[in-house]
Amino acid sequence: MNLHWQISAGQFFELLRPAALVASALISTWLFAAARGRGVPLLVALLLAIVTLFLPLVILPLYLAAGLLWGWRSSSGNATDQNIPSPPRYRFLLPTVYLVLVLSLIAIYLYRDSRSVDAHLARAMQARVVEQKSRAIGEYRAALAREDSAHTHKLLAMELQDAGRHEEALSEFITAEKGGEADDSLPFRIAELLDESGRHDEATAAYRRFLQTGACRQSLPDPRCDTAQQAMSSQAAPRP
Repeated sequence: MNLHWQISAGQFFELLRPAALVASALISTWLFAAARGRGVPLLVALLLAIVTLFLPLVILPLYLAAGLLWGWRSSSGNATDQNIPSPPRYRFLLPTVYLVLVLSLIAIYLYRDSRSVDAHLARAMQARVVEQKSRAIGEYRAALAREDSAHTHKLLAMELQDAGRHEEALSEFITAEKGGEADDSLPFRIAELLDESGRHDEATAAYRRFLQTGACRQSLPDPRCDTAQQAMSSQAAPRP
């Protein structure tokens, strides 16, 4: 139950990010229009809007505070109606163009980001947690299509093995090992799958590679080292 809630929260925040970007764009555009309405030079107003786009929770309160202070001073009698800038013609044209441009850039960014390697891997991890194996496999394959990675091959192989697709898993484990994935358990995983498929000689070689890894040479060896040793001994024994 907790795992499902965590994934739901993760998906919620993924949806919240585009909403936050759109809100920043709207705040930035409003401030651009308001600054132009007060007679602020175009380049200054544009720079202020761009900074607000990235720091809306910082710039907006400062701008509002400055506006309240400006309003208090203008009402104190030191300013006259002649000092208040009149709205420029086509006041909302530039802000509208600015908003369309910013929203277009946000859409392009979100589209590209959703198809990045990191995005595919994140969705694969979410699918693994809720045991959506087909979806996880698809996301790992999509990530590999973007970037070949020995580690991703290993993750895909593990998911394929859990799904009972052992031949595909074996191929991916071998690819991960050849690609230099730093995981001492890879030869053991490969040996098990080779044994299952009846390729005992290749399995023996894989078990031997596993026994030569750091996992079997440390002071407290991996328990699978005994399994590998026993498997090699049973395969080396003469068959009746």
